Amino acid sequence: MVSIPDVVPHHLERLPRALGAPAATARFRCEPGDFHVDEQIEVPEHDTGAHWWLQLTKVGMNTKDVVRVLSELGTAKPRQVGYAGLKDRHAVTTQWFSLPIEHLDPDSLDERLPAGLELLGWKRARHAIRRGGLRGNRFRIRLRDVEGDRDELAARLERIKTGVPNYFGEQRFGRNGDNLVQVRRLFAGELTRAPRFERGLYLSAARSWLFNCVLAERVRRGDWNRLLPGEAAMLDGSRSRFRVERVTLDDAQALAELQARLDRFDIHPSGPLPGLGEPAPGDECLALEKDVLAREPELLAGLEDWRLKAERRALRVVPGDLQWDWETSGDATNLVLAFSLPPGAYATTVLREVMALLPPGPTSD
Repeated sequence: MVSIPDVVPHHLERLPRALGAPAATARFRCEPGDFHVDEQIEVPEHDTGAHWWLQLTKVGMNTKDVVRVLSELGTAKPRQVGYAGLKDRHAVTTQWFSLPIEHLDPDSLDERLPAGLELLGWKRARHAIRRGGLRGNRFRIRLRDVEGDRDELAARLERIKTGVPNYFGEQRFGRNGDNLVQVRRLFAGELTRAPRFERGLYLSAARSWLFNCVLAERVRRGDWNRLLPGEAAMLDGSRSRFRVERVTLDDAQALAELQARLDRFDIHPSGPLPGLGEPAPGDECLALEKDVLAREPELLAGLEDWRLKAERRALRVVPGDLQWDWETSGDATNLVLAFSLPPGAYATTVLREVMALLPPGPTSD
C-alpha cells in the first residue's frame, strides 16, 4: 500500500474505501486528452422528425457552454437545446445535443464552430433528447506517473470488477464544495435569489451529500454490497425496487436466490435521495438510514420544504468491460484504463478504489 500525500485535495479522499488504502498514486487529468468520455445513447433516427440530433466532440467546454454556442449560432433559445447529461470541461467528451430543425442548418455548422468543438455528424429524430436518457458513458483515462506495485494494482483492478461504492463524485458539490455551502444558505433563508439552473445544482448537492453519508456508513460497516433486513433492493439499470424482509433472509432457499441475483449484478442494495415521501426500506436498513440522516436535520427539512420527491440510488456500481494497459513515457509509467458506467455514476469513484489521485503535474511527453 502507499500513503496519500497531504496535497491530495479531492472531496472523495475523506470517504472510506471498500478495498482499503490505495495501492498506488498517479497524476490525474494533466491535460484534457487524459480523460475521454463518450456518451452511450440510443439515437431514434426518423427521416421526417422535427428535431436535429447533433453529435459533437468538445474540449475545454462544459455542456452549458455548448448549449450557449448552439443557441448563438442559430435561433433556438438555450432551453430548446436538449442534452442527456452534464459533462465536465476538463476532458475530451463526445456528446449528443438536440434542437428543433427550424433553428439550425447542420450543413453549415461545422465551419462556424469555435475552437474546441467538432461536429461528428447529425441525425433527424421525432423528439428532443431527454435529460437522463443515457444508457451510460464509456471512459478512457490516462493516469500518469504511476507509483505502486504492478501486481498489486492488477489484483486491485480485478477486484473492482465486482463493483465499488457508488459515491457521488466531487463534481456534484462544486468547486471546493461550494454547492453545499450555497444550499445551506438557501435553506437558512440567506440566499434569496439564485437562477433556476444553479438552484437545481444546490438541491442536488444536498441530496448527494446525504446519500454519500449513508453509503460511507455502510462501507465502514462492511455491508454496502450486502442486503440488510428491510433493504430496498434496486433492479440493475432501473428505478424499480422491492423490500427484502427479514423473514426472506431467514429462509435458506430464498436467501440463496437473492445472493445469486446479487452476485450476477441483477440487483443492488440502495440508499436514500431524501425528500418528500415514505421511506422505501424497513427494519435494520431503515434504522441505519434514520440514524445517519438525523445528523443533518437542516438539509432534510430544506429538501422537504422545497418539495423534492424522495428517490433511491444503488449503493454499488459495476464498471463494465474494464480494460487496462501500461505505457512508458520517458522515465514515467502511465496506466490507461477503459470502462463503462451507467448514467449518474462517476469515474472517480472507480479510480479511488485503486489509487490516490494526485493533482496534475507537468506531462512527461
